[in-house]
Amino acid sequence: TPTPTTRPTTARPTTAPPTTAHPTPSRTPTRTPTPTVTGLPPWLLGADWTHLPTTAKIVALTFDAGANADAAASVLASLAREHVPATFFLTGQFAEQYPAAARALAAAGRVGNHTFDHPDLTTLTDTQIRAEVRAGASEIVQVTGHQPAPWFRFPYGARNAHTIAVVNSLGYVPVRWTVDTLGWEGSTGGITAATVLARVVAGERPGEIVLMHLGSNPSDHSTLDADALPAVISALRAAGYGFVTIDALAG
Repeated sequence: TPTPTTRPTTARPTTAPPTTAHPTPSRTPTRTPTPTVTGLPPWLLGADWTHLPTTAKIVALTFDAGANADAAASVLASLAREHVPATFFLTGQFAEQYPAAARALAAAGRVGNHTFDHPDLTTLTDTQIRAEVRAGASEIVQVTGHQPAPWFRFPYGARNAHTIAVVNSLGYVPVRWTVDTLGWEGSTGGITAATVLARVVAGERPGEIVLMHLGSNPSDHSTLDADALPAVISALRAAGYGFVTIDALAG
């Protein structure tokens, strides 16, 4: 599997709009925090990364896990059959509610932190942000035995320079996406598996980061990202792309 070949000297901020894949939870977690992870390369700080800094034809498939685990088995089967690595951003609440799925995801790929219960961090105090990030990590580690640091994904994609700095201070690098498949919008949102495939292909570029979801749409229970995944893998391979986890971001 190829790895990135270039690295910027300074991180670049991103401007993509936030998504609204899940309803905002109302409670603040009170879990025991895990130790913070330090020693991040300075060039990774200050940005919510939209792509891997490389000229190599590689793609990182990433899956957010927060709502439910309805598509987890299908996604894992497709990835295993095609021998494709992937990254899974779990909330602590997902790990708590679906421990078997969380362990299977952690065993199959790389896990990252998606907070404890998926709030918009731009609406929280610094103390609340730290509690969300630490509680998410604590639950993920407790359930899976795998450390999600240093990779983090903002719920809803909602962030600003300040929340990025707070997350960095906890030893995390925020990872955004090059393309959102919109599979989470479901059939009722006018999305199809063909739409998912077309969006991924349209976003092809060296270092593309693809955002997909492991939960079903709450209204129609569709799992469009899982349905499209085999075709997505086939199309990217046909275009000469290989697959990596988000660990490739660090070089």
